[in-house]
Amino acid sequence: MSVRQRIDVWLFRARFAKTRAYAARLIAEGGVRLVHDGLPRRLEKASAEVVPGDTLMFSQRDTLIAIEVKGIGARRGPPAEARLLYSEL
Repeated sequence: MSVRQRIDVWLFRARFAKTRAYAARLIAEGGVRLVHDGLPRRLEKASAEVVPGDTLMFSQRDTLIAIEVKGIGARRGPPAEARLLYSEL
């Protein structure tokens, strides 16, 4: 079984959202797209899970961000630690 994490928690720990509540709102407003096993979908619930290898697309500060999930964070650490959780596409 692969390691999974809720998308709102992952966005918070990877430092793309200042709070889990903000991450959940971004998802609820339809602002996050997930590509899992080659199938793209717009996320509607913060409880959706991500695994390493998934691709995420969302807007941040008027810029489209496309990243690949590389790891699952155990905590919200410093920026250098958070950058190990993803790679930019």
